[in-house]
Amino acid sequence: MSEPAVLARVVRSGLEESIHLGHVAVCDATGRLVASAGNPARVVFGRSSLKPLQATVSMAMWGDPLDDTDVAIMCGSHNGEPVHVDAVRRLLRRTALEESALRCPPAWPWHVEDAHMYEAPRPVLHNCSGKHAGMLIASFRNGWDVENYLDSEHPLQRRIREWGGRAMGVTDPAIGVDGCGAPVFAVPLHAMATLYARLVTADGVDLMSAGMRRAVEAMRREPYLLAGRDRIDTALMQRVDTLVVKSGAEGLVCAGILDRGLGVAVRIDDGSARATGPALIRALHLLEVVGNEEVEALEGFARPAVLGGGRPVGALTSAFAFD
Repeated sequence: MSEPAVLARVVRSGLEESIHLGHVAVCDATGRLVASAGNPARVVFGRSSLKPLQATVSMAMWGDPLDDTDVAIMCGSHNGEPVHVDAVRRLLRRTALEESALRCPPAWPWHVEDAHMYEAPRPVLHNCSGKHAGMLIASFRNGWDVENYLDSEHPLQRRIREWGGRAMGVTDPAIGVDGCGAPVFAVPLHAMATLYARLVTADGVDLMSAGMRRAVEAMRREPYLLAGRDRIDTALMQRVDTLVVKSGAEGLVCAGILDRGLGVAVRIDDGSARATGPALIRALHLLEVVGNEEVEALEGFARPAVLGGGRPVGALTSAFAFD
């Protein structure tokens, strides 16, 4: 088993103060490993990087067409900005259900300036509320229990597990509980890369493939709904029109490269989100998906400043090579 690679370094005032170890897997839609760093077989929870898959199943179970706003917010881990909250509420209005039906925990928006709009945390402000709204409309449409839609044996969750195993090439993936309360798969990192390769190469010939293609279309058309301001997902997709990007908790981020048919999965071993942007952009640079101009334009994500007294005194950088 490969050891973790140094994916990012923190340099303060000329001294290497910290390092972030982790793993990278790059796969094509057959599951073939194209490039890697560290251990591409490292088992990880897919966390919110699974949302395009979960949205694919919810869309299929709903049946009627959903617009780009609906689909994108189902795929997203949003900031809780007004545009995100409006999109979740709009999605819920497709049913007779109220916000109280959401089973994600109450939360505040990510940014203080947005939190000032509310007197208390609310489930609709949780970054996963779009995913939960999608699960609710699928359950409502099929007459399934909407109280226990997060139960791992709920009909919707069983379908997500079945479709997810097929999409990732994993038989009977282990199941945990995500931070929002939904079931989450534990799979090798290369399976997450394979999932994203299959997302961007879906041909639409069957129900699952059609849903995956629709998820990618909506993510590309509405990247702000996936995350929001100051987020790597939105920033990369707004800058590079051949990418879909979706972060997950605990230092996970995945990307699909549309014109190459490849998926990329990055996992930081210490779970730190601050290293995911530099590591993903480095991987995409090595794959010649982003050039020097894009790296420079995305410097705040590719090389975030290390501050001392409120001014830059160093940077967090990534300079690993593929094995």
